[in-house]
Amino acid sequence: MEKIRGIQVNKLNKSCENLEELSKEQLISQIKSLQAHNLQLKSILSKSLNRNEVSSPKKQKPFDFTKCSTRHILLKFFYLGWDYQGFATQENTNDTIEYHLFKALERTCLIKDRASSNYHRCGRTDKGVSSFGQVISITVRSKLSEDQMDKIEEEINYCQVLNRVLPKEIQCIAWRPVSEGFSARFDCKSRTYKYFFPMGKLNIENMRKASAYCLGTHDFRNLCKMDVGNGVVEFERTIVEVIIEPVLPNQSLDEYSMFVLTIKSGGFLWHQIRCMLGILFLVGQNKEPPEIIQELLNVEKNPCKPDYNMASEIPLNLYSADYILESDWYCEEENLTTVVEELRKMWTLNSIKSDMMRTMINDLSKELKQPNIKCLSESLIQGIRSKEYLPVMKRKKCDSLEKKIAHYLKRSRITIKDEEKTDL
Repeated sequence: MEKIRGIQVNKLNKSCENLEELSKEQLISQIKSLQAHNLQLKSILSKSLNRNEVSSPKKQKPFDFTKCSTRHILLKFFYLGWDYQGFATQENTNDTIEYHLFKALERTCLIKDRASSNYHRCGRTDKGVSSFGQVISITVRSKLSEDQMDKIEEEINYCQVLNRVLPKEIQCIAWRPVSEGFSARFDCKSRTYKYFFPMGKLNIENMRKASAYCLGTHDFRNLCKMDVGNGVVEFERTIVEVIIEPVLPNQSLDEYSMFVLTIKSGGFLWHQIRCMLGILFLVGQNKEPPEIIQELLNVEKNPCKPDYNMASEIPLNLYSADYILESDWYCEEENLTTVVEELRKMWTLNSIKSDMMRTMINDLSKELKQPNIKCLSESLIQGIRSKEYLPVMKRKKCDSLEKKIAHYLKRSRITIKDEEKTDL
C-alpha cells in the first residue's frame, strides 16, 4: 500500500508542475485524473482498515450494565505481534493489538466502552514486537454480588470468554482482582524483555562483556531514540539484569543455535533495547570492542549520538511485568490447555518451515565453490550498510539533547503563532 501511495504522490507532483502552461482542457483532464487517483486511494485505505474484520453480528438489544456489579482486575495475555502495527490504538489502522482487545471486551459485554473502563496498560510495544506477558488493568463486568467478590472460582471465566473472540495470535492467560486504584502501568515495579537471535559467527563472550557495562544507572541518550517531541528529556534508566544465554542450554552449539538476551529494568526508553542490540551485534561481529558501550554511556564526553542502525523489532518480546501482589494469578486449567495446544500447532508449522529452509541452505551451500556467507545476525540489523565499515565513534553525530530541545521549542512557538493568526 505504501508503494502504491508513493507512486500516486509522484504522479501528483509531476501533474502539478507548470500548471500555468496548460490549457483549460488539459487542466480539466488533470483534475479528473487526480479525482480518479483519490478514489483509488480511498478504496485501498478502506480495504486496509477492514482487514481481519469479522462480519457484523445481527443487532441485539443493548446490554444493561446498570444491572451488573463490576470489579477491577489485572489481565495478563500474550500476543505475537509480527503481523500487527503495534500495541496501541492508531487512527489510521485497525490492525493493532489494543484495537482487537477492546473489540473483544465490548463484544463480550465485559465493558461498556474504553472511556469508562478505568484502563491502563503496562507498556506499549511498537510494530512487529511481541509479548509473552503484557498486563492491563481494567474494570469489567462481574456476575457476583458485592458480598461475593472473594469467590474467584465462581466468577466469569474472563480469559476463556475473551479468547473465543480474540485472534489466535492474541490470547489471555491469567487474571486477578486488584483494588480500584491499582494501575498496570504506574504500579509495575519492573519489566523484563527478551531478544532472540541465532549464534551465527557472533563472539558471544564479547557481547556478554559489552552488555555488562549497561548494568546500573546510566544516561542512555546515545542508546535510544530521543523522543523530545513527547516531552521525554530525562534519559537515566537503571538496568538491574542483563543475561545472554542459549535458549536451549546443555546442547551442542552451532551457528543455528538460538540465543536470548534477557534485560530487566523499571522502565525503558523508546527503541532502547533495539539500539543496544544494534551495537551489541557489531561487538559480536568483532567490528567494535566491548568498550564501545562505555563510550556511548559517557554523555559528558560524547553528548551526541553517532549514526548507527538499530536491530530488528521481530525478535523483541515484552516477556513479563512484575508487581507486588497479595495473591497469585488465577489461571483456569481448561483455558490454559487450549492456549498451549494452539501455540503447539503454530510451533509445529513454523518449525517445519524452518527445517525445510535449513535443509535447502545446507544442500545449496555444498554447491558453492568459494563460500562467503554473511553472519546470520546481519539480517537483524536494519538500514543501509556501507561497503567499507566505519567505526561507530567516527561516524556523523546527531544533534545534542540541548539542540533538540531548543529546536522543538522554536518549532512549537512558530506553530502557536500560526494558530493565533488563523484564529484572527
